[in-house]
Amino acid sequence: IGETLGVDAHLLINDFEAVGHAVAQLGSLDLQHVCGPDVPLPRHGITTIVGPGTGLGVAQLFRDDESDHVIASEGGHGDFAPTDPVDDAILADLRSIHGRVSVERIVSGPGLNAVYATLARLDGHEPWLLDDKALWAAALDGSDDRAVSALDRFCLCLGAVAGDLALAHGPTAVVIAGGLGLKLANHLVDSGFVERFVAKGRFQTLMSSIPVKVVSHPQPGLFGAAAAFAREHRQ
Repeated sequence: IGETLGVDAHLLINDFEAVGHAVAQLGSLDLQHVCGPDVPLPRHGITTIVGPGTGLGVAQLFRDDESDHVIASEGGHGDFAPTDPVDDAILADLRSIHGRVSVERIVSGPGLNAVYATLARLDGHEPWLLDDKALWAAALDGSDDRAVSALDRFCLCLGAVAGDLALAHGPTAVVIAGGLGLKLANHLVDSGFVERFVAKGRFQTLMSSIPVKVVSHPQPGLFGAAAAFAREHRQ
């Protein structure tokens, strides 16, 4: 790679690992509050980073007294866990197509279409917004009621998944990033995201104490890649 690009040094990292490095360096102005205490990201402990885009990226930022450590993962490929009858229907439809249904089959850019198709079936209609780009545009601008309902369901599922990952990681904060993170920022607060995030039974009080933020930086991947490179070659 270095020879082809004609560079003296290079660093190859996972795309969502780059986002993790961005989160480690971002200031408060680049993090929009969603729920929980409105406080800065903690300087100690684990921050869970979740990013819906073409798939679902998951990473951890572990901070101790000495350094920041970014841990990449494939958490988006965990099993989808339904929590109500509509989720059950989405799971059944996707299982008939894919067999095993991972989280990112629903909580990702293409996942909105799967949610939309199930809602249309439950209403006894054929889905007509079949293009992902058109569907997301209609959902975000409110021009199609079923697309808006699909987006609301998407936010519910994202909240449940983010909460599950928070429990698994034992974090002190959660950050939503990814290609859709910023687009969803204003929808998360008014949707069922928060309700699903904290709805973890006996751990509801704990979940309510976790700050959740959205990355508002326009290019966290590039910024994080630069930060990771600078860290690797700081000497």
